[in-house]
Amino acid sequence: MSRLLLAVPALVLVLAGCFSGSDRPQAAPAHVTGSPTGAPTAYDEYVALGDSYTAAPLVPPTDTSTICLRSGVNYPALVAEAMPGTTLTDVSCSGATTGNTTTPQTGRTGSVPPQLDALDRGTDLVTVGLGGNDDRLFGGVLGRCMQVAATDPAGSPCRDSFASRDGDRIETTFTDIAANIAEVVRAVRERSPHARVLVIGYPQIIPESGTCDLLPLAAGDYPFAREINERLTEAVRTGAERSDAEYVDVWTPSAGHDICGEEPWINGRVTSADTALAYHPLAVEQQAVAELVLDTLRG
Repeated sequence: MSRLLLAVPALVLVLAGCFSGSDRPQAAPAHVTGSPTGAPTAYDEYVALGDSYTAAPLVPPTDTSTICLRSGVNYPALVAEAMPGTTLTDVSCSGATTGNTTTPQTGRTGSVPPQLDALDRGTDLVTVGLGGNDDRLFGGVLGRCMQVAATDPAGSPCRDSFASRDGDRIETTFTDIAANIAEVVRAVRERSPHARVLVIGYPQIIPESGTCDLLPLAAGDYPFAREINERLTEAVRTGAERSDAEYVDVWTPSAGHDICGEEPWINGRVTSADTALAYHPLAVEQQAVAELVLDTLRG
């Protein structure tokens, strides 16, 4: 989500960079527990491209030695474990944009190679979970909404500020995200012409109605944040359709599992090293996405 979801108080999101100094991303271990069952036909080389909604930062066990904060039980790891014989190279990284598929991602502790460097002609399965950080869309919007919430708790100070200053920019960002996703898919096919390519959508993060303490927004800004969340998802879907990639819908299955839901798939405002980064997927969401991916591969 461009500046919305993944830029959540930029303070927490600056965890982005993987193995610094490596020439080529290394295969991530797929030794996890509780993975989905009913495996499809195995693929030889699976490469996972993505941002923090793929990396699943702080979902234990998480590799905290790099700013990627990639979980060992994120959906790529679960998918790979369900397909014995498949080698996983997971280069998803917190804070990644679609631009980081072709340019290095830098952070406080080093630099990560472009994610497309993980691909070769032998790669036969690729998942793409990107778009939310482009132009800092979701994190930027969510971050601003939280900052201004106290100025008018019952109103919509965030929507009002964007309408007066950044309305056109947001519209352009959605258009750009769709184009960027399509370009990433085309670039994947150039490097790995025999790969099956799946584009992974984003879940419902903002409730359809109501408010909650775990998501500290002004009451009138919940619909605005929800709209950004949904339109980001549609932009990713559009990019997949334009490039004839398979799209994995996470939005529909995640209904009722937003931050404020009784059984949330997304963490609230409290970052926990035992649970997940604030405003990011919980382990249950990664398990659900893994099953959605496997269902698609079985088809």
